Amino acid sequence: MRPRLEDLPEEFPVFPLSGALLLPGGRLPLNIFEPRYLALVEDALAAGRMFGMVQPDKRLARGDTGPGLYRIGCLGRISSFDETDDGRYLINLTGLARFTIVEEVEMCRGYRRVRGAFSGFAADLHEAKAPLPFERGMLLAALRRYFARAGAEANWDAIAEMADGELVVSLAMACPFDAEEKQALLEARDEAERARALLALLEINAFEDGHDDDDDEPKAS
Repeated sequence: MRPRLEDLPEEFPVFPLSGALLLPGGRLPLNIFEPRYLALVEDALAAGRMFGMVQPDKRLARGDTGPGLYRIGCLGRISSFDETDDGRYLINLTGLARFTIVEEVEMCRGYRRVRGAFSGFAADLHEAKAPLPFERGMLLAALRRYFARAGAEANWDAIAEMADGELVVSLAMACPFDAEEKQALLEARDEAERARALLALLEINAFEDGHDDDDDEPKAS
């Protein structure tokens, strides 16, 4: 059951992670082992299970609490978790709604916290059902070219069974686009705009030589 807008917290922890994209309705697996983020997960499990994912913005100067952050992230809820014998948490974080960072508030147990605003993102709390703004075959053709260029295999049977909205969210989160491209997908105005942006990125990346994105690789935490 999806929460209501009024059920979302005003202040919450954030996990800054470059290259990691969480979208409303998507599910992001995370392997948590750094002490401050173990503390974040423990505290989240004790209080609503929610925290935000946000990317560092390399254009911004580093502050007292860490790297500068993009203003828009996505709040998620821990939908499943497992504690390993060596003290790690393996969690699945399900995207709820995007937020704008109003301000950063006092850190807690080493992890960062923000005051967030969800105004303008109420539609994120509703299940994505909008059809693609173009023929589905166009997206699949671009995806085939993209995977061929990358030398990757895809589960086409599983892809064929996905609804349009689920397919866009899954591909946007799973494809290894660079941090700026991931942010553009997150900040898309609506489902149709995100689908168009995804199609464009697949087509561009299928024909380019690649991106020099070593600095944007997600770092395990």
